[in-house]
Amino acid sequence: MSESNSNAACTADQNGAVPGEPVKTDKNSRRGNWGNQIEFILTSVGYAVGLGNVWRFPYLCYRNGGGAFMFPYFIMLVFCGIPLFFLELSFGQFASQGCLGVWRISPMFKGVGYGMMVVSTYIGIYYNVVICIAFYYFFSSMTNLLPWTYCNNPWNTPTCNGVVTPTGINNTLANVTRSLVVNKTKRTSPSEEYWKHYVLKISDDIGNFGEVRLPILGCLAVSWVVVFLCLIRGVKSSGKVVYFTATFPYVVLTILFIRGITLEGAVTGIKYYLTPQWHKILDAKVWGDAASQIFYSLGCAWGGLITMASYNKFHNNCYRDSIIISITNCATSVYAGFVIFSILGFMAHHLNVDVSEVADHGPGLAFVAYPEALTLLPISPLWSLLFFFMLILLGLGTQFCLLETLVTAIVDEIGTDWIIRNKTVVTGGVAIVGFLLGVPLTTQAGIYWLLLMDNYAASFSLVIISCIMCICIMYVYGHKKYFKDVEMMLGFPPPIFFRVCWRFVSPIIISFILIFTVIQYKPITYNDYVYPGWSLAIGFLMAMSSVTCIPIYALYKISKSEGTTFLERLKNSCKADIKWGPALSEHRIGHYAAPVSEAEVEVRPLKEELKEKEDEKRDEISLTIQGSNGSTAHNTTPSA
Repeated sequence: MSESNSNAACTADQNGAVPGEPVKTDKNSRRGNWGNQIEFILTSVGYAVGLGNVWRFPYLCYRNGGGAFMFPYFIMLVFCGIPLFFLELSFGQFASQGCLGVWRISPMFKGVGYGMMVVSTYIGIYYNVVICIAFYYFFSSMTNLLPWTYCNNPWNTPTCNGVVTPTGINNTLANVTRSLVVNKTKRTSPSEEYWKHYVLKISDDIGNFGEVRLPILGCLAVSWVVVFLCLIRGVKSSGKVVYFTATFPYVVLTILFIRGITLEGAVTGIKYYLTPQWHKILDAKVWGDAASQIFYSLGCAWGGLITMASYNKFHNNCYRDSIIISITNCATSVYAGFVIFSILGFMAHHLNVDVSEVADHGPGLAFVAYPEALTLLPISPLWSLLFFFMLILLGLGTQFCLLETLVTAIVDEIGTDWIIRNKTVVTGGVAIVGFLLGVPLTTQAGIYWLLLMDNYAASFSLVIISCIMCICIMYVYGHKKYFKDVEMMLGFPPPIFFRVCWRFVSPIIISFILIFTVIQYKPITYNDYVYPGWSLAIGFLMAMSSVTCIPIYALYKISKSEGTTFLERLKNSCKADIKWGPALSEHRIGHYAAPVSEAEVEVRPLKEELKEKEDEKRDEISLTIQGSNGSTAHNTTPSA
């Protein structure tokens, strides 16, 4: 046997194929796949585990009954979070398409994909601004003394009272400071004044943009460059980066946790975080907060889960992955609560106040309360560097997927060889546009716009998108067909629990979240600032811009569909496209092979028949060859 034949036989044997037959690689060479399954899991963990796990969940848990909140939280995880996560992963993996291409399942609903793109665009714009502020604080921590430690800076006001007093000043000032806090006299911390008067130079109104904060703008450019470089080769490069960005935050969390629990007062803070208040379980608001936190924390309906799963190999066990990633995300939230409240408990003990007076959430926790607590620790710049580096990595993990969602949707939709070869150009273009759209958020009114986008751009619109996605797959396309698709992909049907959740339980919970969001709606405020009516109108327009994609595209698709009556057009627009199904021909079996096999049945036999006739003629010619002596010679061996 020749060396090439032996190599081929070895390769065939390794892939489980019969020697001499074509080898099935299960790889999408045109579109690309993850290097291995760990890359997908780490990327998805990085996507799901974001800033909200650190700055939102611990506060929600404390506010909604401590340990009692864990009960509705995990109930919602089991009946809504994991099923929706599995649904989106299986959806993207089966079709190997991004958030637009998957809607070949029912073309009329492609507007849902556009809605996901709009939501990811909004989130991607303001999320990177948060990351850039974390970069700014990270760079500011590279000093012997954190700049928000004392009240003796040019930007400080007379109401500033620090928790740490400069060396050489007697304890009288410290006692006065603590008495002010205890007596609930208005106290402004140096970290809050650093945040407002130095970092943001915040204006007095959302319409008063003032100047662009050049340090923040520079950090925003750094942030976008980092994201672009990590995605320069798509999932091939980001899959390698996540080995660090998805794992190192856990190292930092563990370091901060060990440091936190060794501090005096840490136990008090953790008690505030975990002490069950069982009577609150009967409060509908607690269940609503639990459902909302699960829904938003896992990144459902953003389009990112579908996009990440689309780069999986067809037979990957996404059922297993969905459980691993979902549980990891929620466990991280609980773990982060210990880190946050151990430090806040120490700060409350130092100030001799209740933990509730220092507890905060959102930017207030990340850039005011926690940094102030860090000033009380020895070698405070080190802990500050670690904390903000962790925030940067948590943010980047989510930002990678947001940008990849947009790029993949564009590339899949155009689908030409040129656009696939030059995907880096698309990535760079989207990054530049994202940077330019983020510039207004670096002005003196930027924080107002950032919070407006955070509260409206990705709120009830996500719930509507997710609900319509469930209805489309389960009832328009058909639950039986989708269950068979999943079985064809995984080798086993979805467990009956997930089938029930997909059809009934999850849509009901999603509807509950929507109703809860509407009932609990309150106009947004920032500290004492009340947003004007025109800004709230812009917020609602942002929220509706993603949802309106759905009916607009549906009407467009119906108008372009075949049929003489509206009902005929509606029916045809809902039918699955002929291209719907597995991307690789070797996976298109069963009814998915029908359109292809019919064409092959018509074309291939004709080609084979012509070839047989040519062979017969060649044989006749070869059988009767005139020799040089005029005799007839019979050639018994076929011609080469």
